[in-house]
Amino acid sequence: MHIHILGICGTFMGGIALLARQHGEQVSGSDANVYPPMSTQLSEQGIELREGYAAAHLDPAPDCVVVGNALSRGNAAVEYMLDQGLVYTSGPQWLSEQVLRDRWVLAVAGTHGKTSTASILAWILEYAGLSPGFLIGGVPVNFGISARLGSGPFFVVEADEYDTAFFDKRSKFVHYHPRTLILNNLEFDHADIFPDLAAIQTQFHHLVRTVPGNGLIITNGADTNLDTVLERGCWTPVERVALQAGGAHWQGRKQCADGRRFDVLLDGDESGGTVNWDQLGDHSIHNALAAIAAARHAGVPVAQSIDALAGFRGVRRRLEVRGEVNGITVYDDFAHHPTAIATTLQGLRRRVGDARILLLLEPRSNTMRMGVHSDTLANSFAGADLVWLFEPSGMGWSLADAATETVVQITVNNTVQAIVDGVVAEARSGDHILVMSNGAFGGIHLKLLEELQKRLDYTRG
Repeated sequence: MHIHILGICGTFMGGIALLARQHGEQVSGSDANVYPPMSTQLSEQGIELREGYAAAHLDPAPDCVVVGNALSRGNAAVEYMLDQGLVYTSGPQWLSEQVLRDRWVLAVAGTHGKTSTASILAWILEYAGLSPGFLIGGVPVNFGISARLGSGPFFVVEADEYDTAFFDKRSKFVHYHPRTLILNNLEFDHADIFPDLAAIQTQFHHLVRTVPGNGLIITNGADTNLDTVLERGCWTPVERVALQAGGAHWQGRKQCADGRRFDVLLDGDESGGTVNWDQLGDHSIHNALAAIAAARHAGVPVAQSIDALAGFRGVRRRLEVRGEVNGITVYDDFAHHPTAIATTLQGLRRRVGDARILLLLEPRSNTMRMGVHSDTLANSFAGADLVWLFEPSGMGWSLADAATETVVQITVNNTVQAIVDGVVAEARSGDHILVMSNGAFGGIHLKLLEELQKRLDYTRG
């Protein structure tokens, strides 16, 4: 069967392409932005990529068109597909029908931490010899790819609440029918499709309705927004996760401030074991506890999960070190919501102590560009020493307003080069430069490293 994927270079749809290829399908795809690393990853798998959304990409007609949620009516390929009566479906629906059917699905949902938690869970199952399949919105370093079919019954999926397609406005995750479900947390996000928090909670309620009575829901025991979801109806056993909070089934007790060593407690029993790993922050401990709970539901003993975590190497673009020049370290991180920004800074601060953190942020998400987080963004910078904000054209509000609401020194620039120049002029040995964006940020990481190296070479004569 030949399937053609519209929007193939997105993280999710690129994962669908990899799964379809491993499934034995002939795969081609179109996207407005065909560039590395996704284009390289797909081409290496024998997947034909075409730039743009020309109707000619669908002639001759494929057996099925898989439509990404970035596509809408008015798009040339979409209009041709409809006019010609071509068979089409969404990415989540294809995944459900072609891959997840008859699999034990372990889904990870929530506003924050989905990618990291799903990656941890997939690695635990792999370490236990269960060869899971997975589709994750990032690249776990342990695997080097974002998706694979796997050979066992288990399949880990990052369960996104964003809408499915222009013809299916339900959240993606309602298609997945998990037996094991992790609910990490819930805040208002995706303001471009959800009018308020209650609308997102309704979608999470629909997700809860799909989990069988002999399944398991693992939820954040300290998140009242998730409590509200479960109070609307729950037909599945629930286990709660929290950091040293009373009433939680799973708790973590830190043995060091940065979270790289912590005890696992189950129902107050201190014999669960101690995790020693490389990940930072309270949020990482929470992600690990949720993954351990989910893996136990799949039959992995807690002690084996703890052993697996020692070998977990993280996820690309999650506090990923991109390079170091003259004692100045440059990190890449995906955070783009004020809560995620604050927790990532907290974790890095606990690692670096009193060393300076220089934060560079591209507010690229639709929600951020609309100004939904304008009142809370400034507070999320508290863990940084200096902040640079990139203000692209088309912002619905002025980032300069945030600069007046915090004691942290903030510089607002409208070009990447201006930020690079300012940061390089300021940076000194021992600094940590944290770049945050859910996009490419104009390749700023390499530009910083190159300019820092030029400065170092110049001073050496």
